[in-house]
Formats: sequence, structure tokens, C-alpha cells
Amino acid sequence: MTHSHLLLIGAASIDTKGRASGPIQAGASIPGAIRVSVGGVSRNIAENLARLGERVVLLSAVGDDGSGRRILHQAAECGIDVSHVLVVAGLHTAAYLAVLDETGSLAMSIDDMAITGKLITPAVIYRHRALFRDARMIVLDTNLSPATLASVFGLARKHGVPVCADPTTAILAPRLGPHLPELLLVTPNAAEAEALCGRQVTDRETAVLAAQELVGLGVQIAIVTLGATGLVYATSRESGHVPAIECEIADFTGAGNALTAAVVLGLLNGLPVDEAVRLGTSAAALTLQCRETVCPTLSLERLYDQLVI
Repeated sequence: MTHSHLLLIGAASIDTKGRASGPIQAGASIPGAIRVSVGGVSRNIAENLARLGERVVLLSAVGDDGSGRRILHQAAECGIDVSHVLVVAGLHTAAYLAVLDETGSLAMSIDDMAITGKLITPAVIYRHRALFRDARMIVLDTNLSPATLASVFGLARKHGVPVCADPTTAILAPRLGPHLPELLLVTPNAAEAEALCGRQVTDRETAVLAAQELVGLGVQIAIVTLGATGLVYATSRESGHVPAIECEIADFTGAGNALTAAVVLGLLNGLPVDEAVRLGTSAAALTLQCRETVCPTLSLERLYDQLVI
């Protein structure tokens, strides 16, 4: 059987992002700009990969509402196969609300992803088992329930399909704990890395130790993102640091998802880990410069134009 597609499993949402034009004050209304766009970790990664030329299948859930229709229409337009997305009446589509400070950094956020955990069940995973058999790689987020994650890893193991994971949030990241030995790639930020391995991450050196500890726990490739400091990575044979690409920042939202997608692309195409990671930093930089959650002009050409050698 020819492995033909990438299978993305997890959240698809509508993102509402408000960026303050001045200092944020608790309890006060601050002038700024509010934008609404499609989002959700797995959907974001799926869109990035589709824009980079990969064949992508999304397994997610949306409500039978305007938000759900917007997500499905936009995803189909950029080349994602949404024929397996569940559309259910009586539940609202997932939503993400972010407040950004005047620099574009996240001040706080609220996510309402209940539909993902409720509807993407072990039974749904089993019904879609043919998608696993034919997949080149699986990428997931931790909005999935622990039972569903166990089903995903079980089918991936059965069919010999590598799995990559975005830990999503520090609260949800520990759901990956039982499955670390089965991960090809994990891409936590500092807080998520702490939640996964129990080691405090405060700087580049402690981030390298955390990445190495994740490899010691069984992950093949661990990348810990550090914002303006760039990222560190580790495998059983090497570790390193890649600085962030200096750029004008419009919005931090989605940069980590772009990084994950580009690293996956590099690995799929047989790039050495250090080169795949640099491809990821290029995708993150392009996304930081864009007010959309996924850069609508993302392409392989733009990725390589900005690549730091």
C-alpha cells in the first residue's frame, strides 16, 4: 500500500485576536485592533503543510454553524481534504480568544475546544482506521482525550506510521506522557517542555537539558521553542541551538504551528534534523510577520528565501 497523505488529528477553531495599541490595564477597555480568523492547532498545521504542497487529510470536528462552515470552506480552498471532518448539530464550533499586547505578544487567552475532545472518540478513530493505513505521517494535538490518544498511537503502531505531536498547552501536554517513546517529533515551548519532563526551563541551557531529557524518555526528535531566543533541539546523536530570524512582528499566534509543519516537511523529504529545524524557524518568521494565524502567502519558495544557512 502506497502511503499517500499526512493525517492531522485535532482541533479546528475560529480565532478572535485583539491587539492592544498601548499598555494593557486590568479591568479597563483598551483601544486596539480585533481580527477573526480560522485556527486550531491541527488545522493550522494542516493549512501550513497544504500551502507547502503536501497532501493533507484533517480529522476534526465542527458544529453545524457559521463558524464550522467558514472553517470547512477555507480549509478546502487551500487544499486540505475535509471530507472526514465531523459536522454535528447541537454543539458549537471550537473557539480561541487571545488578547495581545502592543508588541503582538500573548497577554492571555481562553480556548473553548470541548467539541474536539467530545466528538473525536476512540470509536471515531477506529471508524477512520483506513486513513492510518495509508498515511505517511500522523500529526496531532493534545485537545484529544487520553483515550483517543491511546487509540491513535495504537493504530499508528499497527501500521508503522510515525507520529509527531504539538503539546498545545502546558495544561494539556502531560497527556503525551505515556506516548513519548512512540513520538518521532515533539515541539513544546518552555512551559510545555517543563510539563512534559518536569525540568524547569528558564534559558537556552536548561532548554537543551529538557530536550535531551525528552529524548531520554523516548522521543526521537525534541524541539523546545524559546520565542525571541530561537529554539533548541536534541536527538540521540546531537543537540543544538538555532537563533530566531529577526523580523517585524505582527502577531505571535500560529508561529509554533508553522514551525512544526515545516519541520515535518523537512523530515518527510529526508533533510537532516538541523536543516529541518532551520526550515521551521523560517516558517515561524514568515508567520510572525503576518496578522493571520497561518501566513496566506506561505510557499516553499518563500520558506527557502528566508532560510538562515
